[in-house]
Amino acid sequence: MPLSLKDKTTWKPAAKTSGGVLWRALKRLWGRDVMLYVGGVSFFAMLAVFPAVAILIGLYSLIATPEQATAQAQMVAHLMPAGAEGLFEAELTRLVNAPRPAVSIQSILALVIGSYASHRGFKALLAGLSFIHDEHRPHGFVSFNLMALLVLIAAFILSAIITAAFFAIQLLATTLDLRPLKGAGFLFSEWTWTTIGLTVGLSLIYRYAMSRDPVIWRASVVGGFAAALMFVAMSLASAIYVEQIIELGATYGSIATVVILLIWLSWSVNAVFFGGALATEMEIELHARKVPEYPPEEEPRPVSSQ
Repeated sequence: MPLSLKDKTTWKPAAKTSGGVLWRALKRLWGRDVMLYVGGVSFFAMLAVFPAVAILIGLYSLIATPEQATAQAQMVAHLMPAGAEGLFEAELTRLVNAPRPAVSIQSILALVIGSYASHRGFKALLAGLSFIHDEHRPHGFVSFNLMALLVLIAAFILSAIITAAFFAIQLLATTLDLRPLKGAGFLFSEWTWTTIGLTVGLSLIYRYAMSRDPVIWRASVVGGFAAALMFVAMSLASAIYVEQIIELGATYGSIATVVILLIWLSWSVNAVFFGGALATEMEIELHARKVPEYPPEEEPRPVSSQ
């Protein structure tokens, strides 16, 4: 009677296996030149963030007032450390007080700059993930650029959907006076929706963009969820670091806010790369659990009919 797939699978103790996978993921992240990719992604992310704000104000001003756009964007700023949050809010104030034609022109220019920076940032991100995953069949020049563009567009669409759902729930709870929604405080937290959006987006990136061959769903989702949690943790840790542990203003002076933004971005990108390393090691572990029915040296030989 042939053995089932379940019978062919060996299960190690969960705690030991999980600890081993986490440790190997950390070694995979720390034992390589991943910091080169972290720096590239952080630079282009910082280059793209303020054009993205200008685009947001410009688009939102078509259907509402810039002040309403500012109120929504300030909720996103809460994810940043205090120093970087102040820089973000100062840019919002400048855009809100600018004449609407000037904002529209700035939005067009920001679209060009932001598209370039975002595309380059996603290219650096995907290159780093492929490096972490030990991809031996890298994409060609054209296919890699197209893949980065598709990931950028998909990320923009997903962000729009998550943001719309977040604001829709707020609007429903306020306008229709829905008591059950008002009692669920986590539904109105930007941290909750950030975690959901990052988990979904990164899981898809780990599965389809990290390697030519799709990564196992279970590994991709676990890596995406771990990266999302680490992003939230890194945001809180960087806030504590720059507000209570070290005084960057004494060292960097007027550019301290830029340094704070770079620290926050680099820690956040490290979280994304750790999720990729975790997904890789988990996929390796899942493949290793499947053992053949017989060891190679003990495989039965075919019996001759003579």
